[in-house]
Amino acid sequence: MAHIRKEHWDCDPFEAKKMENGDIYARGSQDMKCVGIQYIEAIRRLISDGKRMMRTIHMTFVPDEEIGGDLGMGKFTKTEDFRNLNVGFGLDEGLANPTEKFSLYHGERAVWWVEVNCVGQPGHGSQFIQDTAAVKLQKVLTAFLNYRDQEEARAKKSGKLGDVNTPNLTYLSGGVAKNVVPSNLTLLFDLRVSPDTTPEDMVKKLDELVAMGGSGVSYKLLRKDISYTTPLGDDNAWWKTFKKACEKEKVDLHIEIFPAGTDSKYLRALGIPCFGFSPMNNTPILLHDHNEYLNEDIFLHGISIYETIITDIANVPDA
Repeated sequence: MAHIRKEHWDCDPFEAKKMENGDIYARGSQDMKCVGIQYIEAIRRLISDGKRMMRTIHMTFVPDEEIGGDLGMGKFTKTEDFRNLNVGFGLDEGLANPTEKFSLYHGERAVWWVEVNCVGQPGHGSQFIQDTAAVKLQKVLTAFLNYRDQEEARAKKSGKLGDVNTPNLTYLSGGVAKNVVPSNLTLLFDLRVSPDTTPEDMVKKLDELVAMGGSGVSYKLLRKDISYTTPLGDDNAWWKTFKKACEKEKVDLHIEIFPAGTDSKYLRALGIPCFGFSPMNNTPILLHDHNEYLNEDIFLHGISIYETIITDIANVPDA
């Protein structure tokens, strides 16, 4: 990815260098080469041991998750090939956990991309022109950033990023010449919406924030996903089985809503229960970061954890 620069790494990011303490430094060591390899190795071991399951196990490796997944998993779930798999339950990625616990995600925040357009009076750059697009942009941006501060305070209080909404400015465009006050300026916000916030309430909040800019300010949603969650009640055989498998492996679960987006949303949208889980505890969250690493012992332990989880999940009777 463009922001991965060798000069910010202690080693070549694509070398997969193992340090003396067993830390393996590599781009993708946490996201997601680890889990892909762990799946393959766990299933290889099960096959080598002659294990037979009640259910068929499928592994899918699909593209474009980093840009939303519409052309990857999203498109795949609409095919006859996918329907023929008759999927009952799905596993997808999670995040590292810096504590002794292992993070489990039973839902994720929805991705909304909000484009705000500010229209005002144009003119020569030497004048005090009134009602400009820039003044309106300032008011809207201040309103969004104030809302961001409020949500950040809520996140610090709860300790769970997935429980709040994050509006972040990702793009700003406009202008036609160095000495011309533009008539149009555009803002783009990446907004992640918690399942605790209904789409109706989020739209109401956006209406309120954009209205702070005054007349000539409007917005449109370039993307508006819906949040789906997998229930964790005692009547969910998948959850009960997953939890017991983790207990066998002495995996202490920390349950959350995934703060970003994964391909699991396409399964949940079809009513298929799905958990996000990457068996990485005692590990700082470094996905997409410089010096991303995963310790060898954590990685190998994760394979054993998956062996137990996959075996038990694949032997759940009709759920």
